[in-house]
Amino acid sequence: MAKITGPKITGLGGVFYVVKDPEATRAWYRDVLGIDGEYGPQLNWSEETGDKPYSLISHFKDDEYLKPGTGGFMINLRVDDLDGFVAQLKGKGVEVLDSVDEGYGKFAWLLDPDGVKIELWQQVEAPE
Repeated sequence: MAKITGPKITGLGGVFYVVKDPEATRAWYRDVLGIDGEYGPQLNWSEETGDKPYSLISHFKDDEYLKPGTGGFMINLRVDDLDGFVAQLKGKGVEVLDSVDEGYGKFAWLLDPDGVKIELWQQVEAPE
């Protein structure tokens, strides 16, 4: 397998989908599966302290955050260099819907060929 150089996807950031009652669903993940977090059930990649990567499962009451995606869910992918990765996408003719720096992380969004929204995320600092 060839080594990928330049900005790249580093892992799954999370899966986001619509549920009837997000709080009840989060409680189920907490109480039944034993996972919880600020934005939904969070799965740390390691027990290390400091800037550590994590993946999460996030539940929404409606699909507003998932729009303009049409798949009923969104996939969040971690990237090591969001600006560089977005430049690569644009160089391939991919439309990037929007991007934002939230302070704790940088985000950008695009649609896959089937209309599923993809959120790219570069974690800037560890969650508190």
